[in-house]
Parts: sequence; C-alpha cells; structure tokens
Amino acid sequence: MVASATLALLAWLLPDFRIESPSGDSPTQIAVTAAVGAGAFGVLSALVWPLIVRALLLVPALVLGALVFFLNGSLLLVALRFTPDGRGEVTPATAVVIAAVMSAASSATSTALAVRDDAAYGRRLARLAGRRTKRAGDLPLPSGPGTVFLQLDGVGHEVLRDALTCSPPAMPTVAGWLGRTHRLVPWRTDWSSQTGASQLAILHGSNHDVPAFRWFEKDTGQVMVCNRPSSAAELERRAVERTGSAGLLARGGASRGNLFSGGAEQSALVMSVAVRAGTFSRPRSGYFAYFSDPANAVRTAWSFCAEVVREITQSTASRVRRDRPRIKRGGLYPMLRAFATVVERDVAVAAVVGDMLAGRDAVYADLVAYDEVAHHSGPRSRDARKVLTRLDRSLRLIADASRYAPRPYRIVLLSDHGQSAGETFEGAYGVHLRELVRAGCGLADGTRHGSRRRSGAEARAAARSALRRPEAGRRAEEAECEGPRSEPIVLASGNLGLVTFPDIAGRATREELDRRCPDLLAVLTGHPGIGFVLVRSAERGPLVLGPGGGEHELATGRVTGPDPLAPFGASAAAAVLRTDGFPHTADLMINSACDPLTGAVHAFEEQVGSHGGLGGPQSRPFLLHPVELPVPDALMTGAESLHALFATWLAPVSPPATPTVPIPAPAEPSPSSGPGSNPSPSSSPAPEPAARP
Repeated sequence: MVASATLALLAWLLPDFRIESPSGDSPTQIAVTAAVGAGAFGVLSALVWPLIVRALLLVPALVLGALVFFLNGSLLLVALRFTPDGRGEVTPATAVVIAAVMSAASSATSTALAVRDDAAYGRRLARLAGRRTKRAGDLPLPSGPGTVFLQLDGVGHEVLRDALTCSPPAMPTVAGWLGRTHRLVPWRTDWSSQTGASQLAILHGSNHDVPAFRWFEKDTGQVMVCNRPSSAAELERRAVERTGSAGLLARGGASRGNLFSGGAEQSALVMSVAVRAGTFSRPRSGYFAYFSDPANAVRTAWSFCAEVVREITQSTASRVRRDRPRIKRGGLYPMLRAFATVVERDVAVAAVVGDMLAGRDAVYADLVAYDEVAHHSGPRSRDARKVLTRLDRSLRLIADASRYAPRPYRIVLLSDHGQSAGETFEGAYGVHLRELVRAGCGLADGTRHGSRRRSGAEARAAARSALRRPEAGRRAEEAECEGPRSEPIVLASGNLGLVTFPDIAGRATREELDRRCPDLLAVLTGHPGIGFVLVRSAERGPLVLGPGGGEHELATGRVTGPDPLAPFGASAAAAVLRTDGFPHTADLMINSACDPLTGAVHAFEEQVGSHGGLGGPQSRPFLLHPVELPVPDALMTGAESLHALFATWLAPVSPPATPTVPIPAPAEPSPSSGPGSNPSPSSSPAPEPAARP
C-alpha cells in the first residue's frame, strides 16, 4: 500500500512520469494502475534482483553499488509495462529517481511495521545481513555461546574511557555495558603499534618479523606493506608456518573487514585472501550480499554523500579556527573518509549480524572509521568524537541483533592500538626524515627524493580492493626504493622511521655505517625531533642511541649517559630488543621524540594522529570484555598475549585450564539484559527505530 501510494504521489509530482491515460482517469483507476506497477516492481525486485547480483559477480563491488540505482530503475521500467493499457510512462532518468524513492519508502515502512514484532524484526535483520540465515551446509549449532570480537581500530584506552565516562557519554550504549556486563582493561602493544602487527598476532598467534607497517626486505628486494593484499597473504602464511595453527577463527569462525583471515572459512573484505587464485570474489562477497537489497544501497549512498559534506564542512571549520596541528584534507580524502566511515561500516555490521543469525562460533570484525578520521583530525578532536558516537549506534544494532540469534553471544570490544597526537616531523622542523638521512650520508642536494606519503592509506587499500585493483598502490611504495643501490631507502610507519642500505648484505653494523657515513648517527641523534635510534653493533650487540650521547646496550642493560629509552616507559627496552631479533629489521630503526607531559609525537607521515612506534597513547589500546570471561591481573603486553587469552575463551573445554597468572573472580552480571546475557525476544521489547543506524 505504501509503495502504491508513493508511486501515485511521484506521478503527481514529477512532470516526466504519468500512470494515467492522456484523457485522464478516475482516482480508482489511478490507484489500480499504481498498485499494479508497484506490485510488479516488488515481484521483479524479489525474483530478478538476486539473479542480477549473481550475474554481476565480476563487476567491482563499488561499481555494483553505483549500478544498483540504474538497475533498480530498469526494473521499474519493466514493471510499468504491466500497467493496464500502457498507462505507465516515464523517462529512464526519472525511473532511477522513482525506484530509489520507492525502495527507501518500502524499507522505512517495513522497519516501522517490524519494530514491535520480534519475528518480523528478525526477518528484517536477515534481509539487512544479506539473507545468511538459511545457507545450505551450515553445521548444527552447538549449545554454548558464540563470541563476537569487534575491533574499534585505533581507539586508545584513555580515549574510550573518556568517551564512556563524560557527561553525557559519547558512546551511551557501550557506557551502559561498562560496570554492568563488561569490564574495561588496557593492554600494551609491541614496538610496532599498528594494525598489521597487532591483528596478525591476535588472529594467528605471532607477529614475528613484522617490524613496522612497511619495510624493505633485502633478500627479495621488495617493500612489504601490511595492508597490501600480496604482503598480507605472505605475512599470514609465515605466521601459520611459525605457529603450526590455522588461526583463532579456524573452528567455525568468520573474518570480516580484516587484514588477515584468522583461518576462518567464511571471510569477506579480508586483505590476505584478496589475491588468492580462484577466490577473488570472496573478499568482496560482503559488498554483494549487502547491496543485493536495493534499500541498503539507497541508505548507504545517502549516508556516503552526507559524510562527504560533513568532512568538507569540518575541514573548512578547522582551517577557519586555525587548529594546530593540521594537515591538508582535500583531494580524494573526503570520499575515502566516507568509504571508511560509511560503506565499510555498513557492510561489516551487516555481515556480523548475518553471522550471528547463522549461529557462527566466533566472528572477528574490524571497524576502521575512528582510525581513519583521527589520522587527519586528531585522536581527541571533535570530528573523531562524533565518529565514536556513530559507531556506538552500530554496536547497539549488533547487540540488539544478538537477541534474535539462535544461540547466545558474548560481545568483546577491543582495539589494536591507540593514536598519539602531534605535529608532523616535517611540519615541526621543516625537513623530511628522508632529507635528514641523506644529509647525514653526505647526499643532500637540495631536491626532494621520493614522493610524500599520501593520506588515507588504510581506506585507500580497502577501496582499491573493492574496486578490484588490490595492488594498484604498489608503485607508490616501490618509488621509495628507486635510485642507486648505494643510497639509503627511507620508509615511514607513523612516528617510526626505517633506514635500509640495500647494497650492504645482511644487517648493517654501527661500525660499518661509521666508516661509510661518519656523520649519520650524530645527525640523527642530535636532532630534537628524534627520540632514539636502534642500530646493531658488531662488538656490543643491539644498541640504542639517543640525545646527549646516551647509549643503552640492550643485551647487557648497561646505560651510558642519559637513557634514550627512559621517556618511553619501563617496557620499552624489552619491546625494542624483541624487534632487534627480527630477520628483516631495518639497518636503522628511528623513533621520534615524545613529549613526556602530553605524549605528543612527530609522525614521519602526513598524519596529526599517528601510531606505529613508541610514545604516548598509541601503545595503550583497550579490551572491553564480558565480566564472566577471565583476564590476567597483570597488564597484558604484546598482541600475542591477546591471542592466547582469546584462544582460551574459545576453547571447547570447560572449565578452562588454570592460568599461570592469578585470575580475579568475575563480578556478578546484572540481571538486566546486556550484550553478554542474550535475553529471549519476549523478555525485552524491540528497540525504537531511532536507535538504529
């Protein structure tokens, strides 16, 4: 009825659309014509649309998202052929608009009608998730609870704590969990505080030989980049080979929107499987499942456009206020931000909802929205805070959907790292790290070598995969390695810099570098923006050099002069020593300085919120877990410790083995419904539609 009324109203409003004869019709005849047209459109959408989606599996996912509108309009043109005596006439362009409006109206109406009907709302969620509830071959559901791991990429422990405890809370849904059903604890990353190292260890149990987000490997002559599909696949292969385990999700799990699969058979939007032979459609299947409902495409497209306008408005306001630090946010960035904060979010949330309705044992999904915005606006900016609020709505939808799942679910929130604010290294000191290294090597010639790192690296990689161009950005990294082999290769990973001399076999020693570039180490350690430099000494082993002639021998713990690692915490020495043992650690590993009062660092990339090295909140992510799941009393250090913890949570044995660290007794869960308690649908009313994104 709503679709028929919408069609009739549009025929009255739009000059290029009519559903009556040229001589005019009675209201009854117009209503019949509208009903026939709307009914035919509904039948075609239900029967033909899934076939069209399947036929377009070779079309890049984001292209399909755009084609949805034109294909939907084509279905309307066909539907109008069924109207009596050819009364339905419309131009193709107008048909696209009408089809989009009708899809949106039908979606809104079905949602409103289902709000007080648990069964209808469950069916609505199933459609939103891409109809995953009745797949053939699904295994019988075990009786125990499932676990959903939701990674809020880049959200530091302090940022989340403040968002939950401020008045009013920026994340009201999660704030309601805290202290009732969930407990918030921090953990500490490895030296490489970035998604590639943390997520690889969490999902596969090892991040050995991942010294940074990008690094040069002398034995292959290649630049490894964690979010490049070929590199992600190789890193996953190495981790599986090292641990002998397929991964955290190998037993009935699903991986959504991650860099790595975790061994899950069900994966979508996963970088490490994007280039496997014969499985190219698998990492993009989440997009097709989501866009198979035209209403999803309409809703996401509207939110995408709104996010582009929001970014342009916010960046303009930032320039007017003359905020510092600040970087350029023009070019393609508004669209990249909208892709990360809208498209990836909507598709990932729909996939998680579908996994819960299918009763999967474990789901791990990465929501990258905050990380992308914080890189450009700052981790504590108003822009980033608003992203947290919108993510909270998505988390509420997932928690609501758990009530309709065939088994109870425990929802675990975590982050892979935090972010540290600060002026870029080049913005603060007027020189790029590459130029500083070349000057120390006596190679400075007044020209810039290599290209400036583009912003939006995380969203770019995901967008390239969705556009079926997963390796299109490879040239940008390889450009860093051009030039004579005798010249150093300088790469950046947040506030961590890597210098490699490709013509020196193996790891270059301090003694060899002093003979070759006698001024290099003095230039680096004497710069106020450099915190410390790791170099291997042939005589004294791994050596950390810092300002004022300070030296820290990692093998012996002996410190000469000011300790370069003192500003970075008591665990810094162990983290740096572990990285020194990696086969592909760079000849020089350079960590920027850190303000001990504010935790500000200097990114060697174009980022005002950065992560990748040591210093400030970037090394302190969070874990928000159900109170019935035990965690160690001691601070967990290294992402591999989270893998071990999560593996015990997912183990099919009960009770769990006695841990080596004392476990606190869990608090008594609240009797009220929460994401870990999974009340029955009849025990709690469905939420109001305004609470859903």
